[in-house]
Amino acid sequence: MISLEVNGEKYNFDVGPDTPLLWVLRETLGLTGTKYGCGMALCGACTVHVDGEAIRSCVTPVSSVNGKRITTIEGIGKTIEGKAIQEAWISDDVPQCGYCQSGQIMAAVALLKRNPKPTDLEIDGTMGEILCRCGTYQRVRRAIHRAAKKMAKGVKR
Repeated sequence: MISLEVNGEKYNFDVGPDTPLLWVLRETLGLTGTKYGCGMALCGACTVHVDGEAIRSCVTPVSSVNGKRITTIEGIGKTIEGKAIQEAWISDDVPQCGYCQSGQIMAAVALLKRNPKPTDLEIDGTMGEILCRCGTYQRVRRAIHRAAKKMAKGVKR
């Protein structure tokens, strides 16, 4: 039996230990915001957080995250960084087709948790690992800076 906390709720799963976390999230829990892209951890569409760290769920065996806290795109808006990023994404009109956006948002939130004032180079390094066929990387960068400024203002109050 595999035990996970997903978006604040505790679950037990009777699945094979090698089952990818992505399939447990999508097929067992019905959380379809996390996308299947390449299946090889290259594109980032499947990015989720495990105990606050961004990981690629398509290649993560569920047994390796047994007992851990998982946050998906459906739950990220409950965090300070997640809410700030989601609002900035809307303000800066980041998505075009939208397929990569859950991975983009999850990566951006992890970046802001690690570094609340990232440089353009740091943003490009992190966000360049999430493939976006539409090429909205300039909007992504602008939105991350917007979210960082909003968070900094909130801390000062």
